[in-house]
Amino acid sequence: MGGVVVDDGVGGVKAPDGGWGWAVLFGCFVITGFSYAFPKAVSVFFKELIREFSVGYSDTAWISSILLAMLYGTGPLCSVLVNRFGCRPVMMVGGLFAASGMVLASFARSIIHIYLCIGVLTGLGLALNFQPSLIMLNRYFSEKRPLANGLAAAGSPVALCCLSPLGQVLQYRYGWRGGFLILGGMLLNCCACGALMRPLTAPKKAENSGIEEVYEHEEKPKAKAKAKLLDFSVFKDRGFLIYTIAASIMVLGLFVPPVFVVSYAKELGNEDTKSALLLTILGFIDIFARPTCGIIAGLKWVRPRCVYLFSFALIFNGTTDLIGSQSKDYASLVVFCIFFGISYGMVGALQFEVLMAIVGTQKFSSAIGLVLLVEAIAVLVGPPSAGRLLDYTKNYMFVFLLAGTEVVLSALVLAISNFLFIKKKPQEADAAVEAGEVVGELEQLSNNHTEDLKEPNGDTEKEKDLNEQEAKAEIVETTPEETAVHDEHVHNGGVSPNPETSL
Repeated sequence: MGGVVVDDGVGGVKAPDGGWGWAVLFGCFVITGFSYAFPKAVSVFFKELIREFSVGYSDTAWISSILLAMLYGTGPLCSVLVNRFGCRPVMMVGGLFAASGMVLASFARSIIHIYLCIGVLTGLGLALNFQPSLIMLNRYFSEKRPLANGLAAAGSPVALCCLSPLGQVLQYRYGWRGGFLILGGMLLNCCACGALMRPLTAPKKAENSGIEEVYEHEEKPKAKAKAKLLDFSVFKDRGFLIYTIAASIMVLGLFVPPVFVVSYAKELGNEDTKSALLLTILGFIDIFARPTCGIIAGLKWVRPRCVYLFSFALIFNGTTDLIGSQSKDYASLVVFCIFFGISYGMVGALQFEVLMAIVGTQKFSSAIGLVLLVEAIAVLVGPPSAGRLLDYTKNYMFVFLLAGTEVVLSALVLAISNFLFIKKKPQEADAAVEAGEVVGELEQLSNNHTEDLKEPNGDTEKEKDLNEQEAKAEIVETTPEETAVHDEHVHNGGVSPNPETSL
């Protein structure tokens, strides 16, 4: 976790860092927007559903909860399907599931029907799109991956700023049934995004002989036999374990402030429209924070240490919650939303970039599924726990204090554990580079000395034979004690002296 895993892509194919990768990035941008913003956009229709089915607000809130649970909790299932069938077919089927869930919900006659259609079916469809899109983004980008992650993550605030007002317009003009039907048609765009996920293939080499081609065909079945549908070996990686624990703590408090900030503003006596504007401010700042953080994370000095940048973003976010808990007027809440939008965007841009850097391309499809499964439990526990605390204390200050404490704790777990238990890969790389430079200097010195021994017309065959005989004679004259010292020196990384390097 202290360094970046260098990936050559699946099957040895190097990430192109451009080309068709930009089309993949656009598809990931759209999918990320739908996945994160859709549960909040559906909440616009809750009042109409309460009136239609004579249920309470807590009953309708289960729609978003089930949808998020499916989005996170089906991570291992998505990993298995991607490893078995590939990203493109899984995403296209997921798009059909997501759209059909909204269409079927428009004919609902009970709230249970909506739970099954929107919560389960649409949630599963979005999950089958979200995870494969991140996997493909990881395969297409390596050097520019931090920037690509930042741009893809910006789809969440952009979609939130668009879908929430759109949902209100659809509800006003067509009712909740017509709105669900139109939103279902919009989700068919997930199929188009899935079609963009063209798998990477190795370039064909014309110089390969027929024997080599036969050998490659014989090796393919063996590779398929060794492939795992869900690779649990990632749990042997200490970096992955540390990240999973820190992420589960983070999720407990990360999503709490955006859920309660509007109600907090109303509690201070502000109008509904004025209070709702806070989320717009937060989302607008978030749009620019994510790509900017992606550019910073891609810098040469920062990228090997992106885990510490991620820890800083979490501390920034948690501290903002702690200070924002003392807000007493609308102006202070606006300042809170500005700083929360910056820190929230940094976390969103870095969370999957850090995971990609830890496990690499080969294991990322399994790693992200297992991480999302663990986070699903925390997502279901976090906001309800904060709501129960609010019911008990009747004070929003304690809700924000709890959320900030949880996020800061996750940052400390991530940074301290990484510093204590993970080897410093950047330092090892620097040492390897220095060793390579020393060897290169010795080789250059050897070549220069050999050239000095040559005559203007070049060495004759007799002179070459004489040099070889002298070298053999020196090897024969070496005693066993000298040989042992020589082997120990080479084992410790030294360079063995020879007639050409010993001046």
